[in-house]
Amino acid sequence: MKIKAKEKNGLVKAKVMVKHDMLTYDVAKKKGKEANFITHLVATVGDKVVYEISSSQFLSKNPIFKFTFKGGKKGDKLTVSWEDLKGTKKSGSKKIK
Repeated sequence: MKIKAKEKNGLVKAKVMVKHDMLTYDVAKKKGKEANFITHLVATVGDKVVYEISSSQFLSKNPIFKFTFKGGKKGDKLTVSWEDLKGTKKSGSKKIK
């Protein structure tokens, strides 16, 4: 997972790239594998949730999430965690620049 976050004028712009195959039901069936894609992603700063999504199989391989939020400042830690259809959970964090 790659995370970039920069604060400017009270707003933090974040860009997160998640490495995941994102196999849809159709593609998985053709490849003889099980479908597996990211179903939930949450970004937090401290105890505050700044971005949260529930997704489906419509995202491409290695999806990129871009979002902007208030409430973060330089030096704060942005933590992003996700879960896929098989229950695999991963997270990463980066300091806001």
